[in-house]
Amino acid sequence: MANYIHVPCGSPEVPRLELTVLESGYREGAMNLLKELRPHWKPEEITTQVFTDGITNKLIGCYVGNRMEDVVLVRIYGNKTELLVDREEELKSFRVLQAHGCAPQLYCTFNNGLCYEFMQGEALDPQHVCTPKIYRLIARQLAKIHAIHAHNGWIPKSNLWYKMKKYFSLVPTEFEDKLINERFLHHVPNPQVLQAEMTWMKEVLSSLGSPVVLCHNDLLCKNIIYNEKRGNVKFIDYEYSGYNYQAYDIGNHFNEFAGVNEVDYRLYPSRELQEQWLRWYLEAFKVYKGFSMDVSDTEVEILYVQVNKFALASHFFWGLWALIQAKYSKIDFDFLGYAIVRLDQYFKMKPEVTALTAPE
Repeated sequence: MANYIHVPCGSPEVPRLELTVLESGYREGAMNLLKELRPHWKPEEITTQVFTDGITNKLIGCYVGNRMEDVVLVRIYGNKTELLVDREEELKSFRVLQAHGCAPQLYCTFNNGLCYEFMQGEALDPQHVCTPKIYRLIARQLAKIHAIHAHNGWIPKSNLWYKMKKYFSLVPTEFEDKLINERFLHHVPNPQVLQAEMTWMKEVLSSLGSPVVLCHNDLLCKNIIYNEKRGNVKFIDYEYSGYNYQAYDIGNHFNEFAGVNEVDYRLYPSRELQEQWLRWYLEAFKVYKGFSMDVSDTEVEILYVQVNKFALASHFFWGLWALIQAKYSKIDFDFLGYAIVRLDQYFKMKPEVTALTAPE
């Protein structure tokens, strides 16, 4: 699928360093990277700080001094994440977004990760993304990404169903730990049920007419950096970026209003908030595409229906993802519990959103 993503001519090449950074000895590995990236830094003056918010990778910030003006982020890929992430697609998406001013500078890749520029600002929480001042910025930034033409004449196709099918094939059938296995068997639907839901989703959602655009696909709160001084937001972490349905990317973001560590779906945005958000988004999307920014109530209503139906696919996708992580990840996070929450919300939400009908 990465062939669909066309990196603009003249974009700087990204150096590849034949180095491996061990999680257990990350400082030594980071120092070896910095010898190449920041040769003028004195090793004894370098501070390394672990960022613990990620539930896929380990992220380390490296800098000299106290002001953190120049920070090199070292991201070490999590165990077996190559099963979940297309690294070629991630790299191309990162370079495209960087070329359009939507991503930080990418310094290099290495055997099990990459290094990039630290973006100044505050990583958001659920209480931030529902405030008009901030969600308008988010809507416009997402519209900017969705409007990027990065397919070199190809007709872009969504890889959602391909990835979902792949994830389904990787879902464990049992766990070694007896208590975990009992919890898995009791709370997670059997493979036949999951397979039937995937078939239903592909048939129903593919027919909604949502455009296929370049998507972030993982717009959780912590992946949004708000710079109050500059009055803007930027998105980080492009591991799951690629071509997908416009409505999926927005529905996925709305699901993330509920948070990750303590998920609360009472925080899912109300219809009124969604309609305001979607109007801001559509106005910006039209402008970035070179059209009049006039948006009708019917356009908002159609996108509202599409978004809430594709939110189902987001729950299902991350439910499968979390089941795989529960098997392989070494990160201290209750992935099985997270999978159960996402799949439960899928089945809870399904009757309500399938009843929605778009205006003709």
